[in-house]
Amino acid sequence: MYIRHLSLTNFRNYARLELALPHQVVLLHGANAQGKTNLLEAIYYLATSRSPQTYSDRELINWIADQEEMVPYARLKAEVIQGERARQIEIVIQKESVSGGANGESRLRKQITVDHAKRRALDLVGQINVVLFMPQDMSLIDGSPSGRRRYLDVALCQVDPEYCRALSRYNRVVSARNALLREWHQRRVDPDELAYWDKQLLGYGSTVMQRRRDAVAELEEKASELHYQLSGEIERLQLIYQPTIDIAPEDPVEQINATYQAELTRNHKQETERGVTLLGPHRDDLQFIINEHIDLGTFGSRGQQRTAVIALKLAEVAWMRARTGQAPVLLLDEVLAELDAQRRNFLLDQVNGVQQAIITTTDPAFFDDDALSQMALFKVESGRVSAMEHEA
Repeated sequence: MYIRHLSLTNFRNYARLELALPHQVVLLHGANAQGKTNLLEAIYYLATSRSPQTYSDRELINWIADQEEMVPYARLKAEVIQGERARQIEIVIQKESVSGGANGESRLRKQITVDHAKRRALDLVGQINVVLFMPQDMSLIDGSPSGRRRYLDVALCQVDPEYCRALSRYNRVVSARNALLREWHQRRVDPDELAYWDKQLLGYGSTVMQRRRDAVAELEEKASELHYQLSGEIERLQLIYQPTIDIAPEDPVEQINATYQAELTRNHKQETERGVTLLGPHRDDLQFIINEHIDLGTFGSRGQQRTAVIALKLAEVAWMRARTGQAPVLLLDEVLAELDAQRRNFLLDQVNGVQQAIITTTDPAFFDDDALSQMALFKVESGRVSAMEHEA
């Protein structure tokens, strides 16, 4: 899988971009704040309909277009090659005035098309598979559990449509159930109402937990070996899935459902008192352990955390290839600047195993001449991208 052509209009600092991308490792070189990360963000957004940098799609529209266009919008398009097949992916984010709204009130409309047919966000995920590594990914280890859940959700949704549907429905059920729990002491709630939402919660939640548990086990198998090599064969990485109920590695979804139901029933009184759903995948976590006892989130050094995240991301590439039969597009944002030579060379060796990798850097000197000779070089400057010739 690789992206053959990328087109951006009014996206971040790109007013207009038409970029043919070769089927190889691509190096984007330029100073800070020129648009390198924005280009990776655009590809990630086309793959997931989410930005890795902001929760607000409004921020993605070029600020000049937002001020001057009659109807401010951003358009992202990609031609993606999957085996022998070419697919066209497009997302348009358009700012619209609200009829009758005060003070120029506006809203966003997002339209997604796959091969020129309108699709939901759920149908988009998986059309382009990507693995993204950014410097802020260190927060996967020392940040909040919500970031780790989001990481698992994005990775799984790209390879497992059933998981994505179950997760979407589960989140809606949690919202509805929480609303009911908040009303518990304000009105006479029919117990059958709660029983209905419990049944929905159990069905979708059990599927989400089972898929997350299995995915973490598969990722750990690959990440542990990669981490062992990256650490100079002195550290072993464990990924520990931490759901809010006690499930065993071999439990089928039916057993998870039964355990979940028992715990949910046991917690009903506490939930009605607090007005919130206390158990389920929305409170899951993921723990990073090295050498069986060192919790990287609490005791890991910055170097150990960085090594673990690199191992996880490289494991994700292999995991996606095993799940789908195709390697994802690998996006690496300024990842080499903080690595020593041994880890840098190891990472570059792994990069050569994918169909397409796009790497950003402010300094090509991080790469030796042999590595550079195998890359397609592009200069990024003020929202413009131009091909560079290799020096003789």
